[in-house]
Amino acid sequence: MLQISHALSNVPEGLTIVPLLVDRHQLARRRWRGVAADGTEFGIDVAEALTHGACIHVTENKAYCIEQSVEGCCLVPLGEAPDAAHLGWRIGNLHFKAAFSEDGILVSDDSAVVQMLEREGIPYSRVERIFQPARQGGHSHNHEHEHHH
Repeated sequence: MLQISHALSNVPEGLTIVPLLVDRHQLARRRWRGVAADGTEFGIDVAEALTHGACIHVTENKAYCIEQSVEGCCLVPLGEAPDAAHLGWRIGNLHFKAAFSEDGILVSDDSAVVQMLEREGIPYSRVERIFQPARQGGHSHNHEHEHHH
């Protein structure tokens, strides 16, 4: 098993990408084990949680990269939300994290969230996405922002 203590910053061009598929909850942890698509086992022990797309190991012809699995989410288009700040507050009030993108507000597809959206008459669609909510007190790499309540 290969021990990984950090992501690589420089990855050579032209390597075959070998994904290490991991869900968001496991990815948020700093210590875990995973198996890449080719069967290579990794032991992850990092100071800061890895993120989707991070390259963790290279060989002569392969680059092993983290691939976060998609999950069910609710997407609320911002143009249709009567008040995006109020919606962010309501989601935060339910203690759910949200991701903010050009498409709108993305939140876990959870019955509590769905009930709130339907009760408020807020249009949404169910989507399968890589969900990357902004970390508490940190900066996410994909320019999403978190609402505090």
